[in-house]
Amino acid sequence: MTTIIDGKQVAASVIDAVKSAVVGLEKDTSLKPGLAVVIVGDDPASHAYVSSKSRMAKECGFNSVQHTLPEETTQEELARLVATLNDDAGIHGILVQLPLPKHLDSEPIIQSIRPEKDVDGLHVVNAGKVATGDLDGGLVSCTPAGAMVFVRRIHGDDLSGMNAVVIGRSNLFGKPMSALLLAANATVTTAHSRTLDLPSVCRNADILVAAVGRPEMVKADWVKPGATVIDVGINRVPAPDKGEGKSRLVGDVAFEECAKVAGAITPVPGGVGPMTIAMLMANTVIAACRKAGRTPPKF
Repeated sequence: MTTIIDGKQVAASVIDAVKSAVVGLEKDTSLKPGLAVVIVGDDPASHAYVSSKSRMAKECGFNSVQHTLPEETTQEELARLVATLNDDAGIHGILVQLPLPKHLDSEPIIQSIRPEKDVDGLHVVNAGKVATGDLDGGLVSCTPAGAMVFVRRIHGDDLSGMNAVVIGRSNLFGKPMSALLLAANATVTTAHSRTLDLPSVCRNADILVAAVGRPEMVKADWVKPGATVIDVGINRVPAPDKGEGKSRLVGDVAFEECAKVAGAITPVPGGVGPMTIAMLMANTVIAACRKAGRTPPKF
């Protein structure tokens, strides 16, 4: 029987662990984790994401602060706000919602967040720590961190002797995911659009992670029987069966056919997606624990 990995259920268990860590931290040190979310402009999708992040932060018992800035905010104004939040001892995590409006350059803003407050895990210092295997010293980018929670729950902490293939080499996901699997002792292949005979590379994988942004690209004959398949893709495709102009979400994996071959597989939606916000909360409580000189929880 194939295990369909329930991302909502796993995310809920991570949130429960965050809540109990918050209670313990407050009891022992009177410290309440603080998360500041910054959003610029009026992109509806970004506002929906930010609302759910702020809601979850409050539910976890954080001091949740939201800064909503107008579309015409300048680079200097945004940089000043980040500098203020860097200096605020009550804020342990800073998140600048991307994408920013076109006239703003996101990279210097992200790199100006102090690494210990960079709960999105996008600062080069945090990326470097993941790349060098220092997983206890930095903050891991939320989506690969969430995908690794799935992998650990199925295979445990030690992936010795297992072959992992990550399709995708982005700085946001593919590279850190490969580094996390490597740190857990898997033998890792990072595949991409230039990889020769991609299907046969994928057929060697005990753990196959797809993050390319191409709808249902991974077919059943790419999957080794019994493999764990983690689908990170989110693609909107036409769904004429739902009515004219309607669409539906699919991943990078052809779910129905691959589910017949895989040992475990994540659906889209409802797989990796819910984990991203859960790991953001986890990173915030980790940052607060470190600030208080406490050993942070493991997720």
